[in-house]
Amino acid sequence: MNTKLGRDEMVVDPGELNKHLPSYRLYNTSATSATLFRGIKMISGELKNQIDRIWDAFWSGGISNPLEVIEQITYLLFLRRLDDLHTLEENKSVRLKRPMERRIFPEGKDEEGCPYENMRWSRFKNFQPAEMFTVVDRHVFPFLRTLGGDNSTYAHHMKDARFTIPTPALLAKVVDLLDDIPMENRDTKGDLYEYMLSKIATAGQNGQFRTPRHIIRLMVELTSPQPKDIICDPACGTAGFLVCAGEYLREHYPNILHDEKLKQHFHHGMFHGFDFDNVMLRIGSMNMLLHGVENPDIRYRDSLAQENASDEEAYTLVLANPPFAGSLDYENTAKDLLQIVKTKKTELLFVALFLRLLKPGGRAAVIVPDGVLFGSTKAHKELRRILVEEQKLDAVVSLPGGVFKPYAGVSTANLSQKSMLTQKLPIATIKSVLSVELENPLRRTMTGKLW
Repeated sequence: MNTKLGRDEMVVDPGELNKHLPSYRLYNTSATSATLFRGIKMISGELKNQIDRIWDAFWSGGISNPLEVIEQITYLLFLRRLDDLHTLEENKSVRLKRPMERRIFPEGKDEEGCPYENMRWSRFKNFQPAEMFTVVDRHVFPFLRTLGGDNSTYAHHMKDARFTIPTPALLAKVVDLLDDIPMENRDTKGDLYEYMLSKIATAGQNGQFRTPRHIIRLMVELTSPQPKDIICDPACGTAGFLVCAGEYLREHYPNILHDEKLKQHFHHGMFHGFDFDNVMLRIGSMNMLLHGVENPDIRYRDSLAQENASDEEAYTLVLANPPFAGSLDYENTAKDLLQIVKTKKTELLFVALFLRLLKPGGRAAVIVPDGVLFGSTKAHKELRRILVEEQKLDAVVSLPGGVFKPYAGVSTANLSQKSMLTQKLPIATIKSVLSVELENPLRRTMTGKLW
């Protein structure tokens, strides 16, 4: 590896990089070149147009908040899924000539006298708009809130579900448009939902926003998820990192669902995502559901809070894009995190959190603002010292400016690291950070002093 001038500077020839990081593949990419990433599937123009028509229907019907649109579509997709599962149970019962083992929609009527059969997607989609609106508003949503639906993680987040479609005409139009979309294929379902999520053009109140899919793919490729990994995103939002990790495993380990133990682990023990925004929890768990993960651990949690401090060394892989801003309850922040970095900056606390969550030998790829690399406060310097001297920091990938627009204009970098089995590196301390700048073309590298 070529070194040049100053003790703390390092210039790297990209052609030589694989000698030093043999397990990594570098991508010559920009914010628009998602097609360079192997495994990213694209939906057809016709399907995109169908989604656009649904979006336009909501807009003209009086719902313009993208998160609310996604939430209402998610509820309706869930109802359609419940009906499909119930139909499968009915067909199984007929074939085996046995009573249904598991009824999602009970026999009989609810407290207000509405037959549960009328709450099925395949039934109410044929009703007149006024009757459909009454059934969905007064019967279907109360039923879902109390029953918990299909036992999936998504069902557990239905207790706060609100039906906000304002008119029978809008409901009927959206149900008709959704009914025309093919949802039989897992890839199609997942890609359709990803396309819908790409329309979220506003950041959440606490700094959440959607990470571009090709950036997620790069981070997943860098960390190479394994079939026995336990993967966590402590600020999961729409669960994009967990979804991409699942797709990577299906692609690279096609037999993972043929082994019963690995299959159980994949559906019930591998994926863990936390957020304290209930809307995001519903959207994220539905995203996982539509990508074929039956019961991921997606739940409400303030990852930085003291009551969650016991979750130590629990995961082998952390993938995250934590919020760079937002409010922080400093008094309730986990004491062990403040011992590592005494600060109110959430980005520093989240990096400390990642170190706590990882098992010895675990890996992480996380997005941080440039301030983490170049900030001059005592907390910034101490965190960088820990990353380099006590952990195995593999690389810092500098992302192009504007990657996260329109959500945020802050410059960012991707940290790739491994948690060390020992407290100290068994080699001489490296006081410069490799920074590969992703531009078109990949043409230069740069470094900065750490402390």
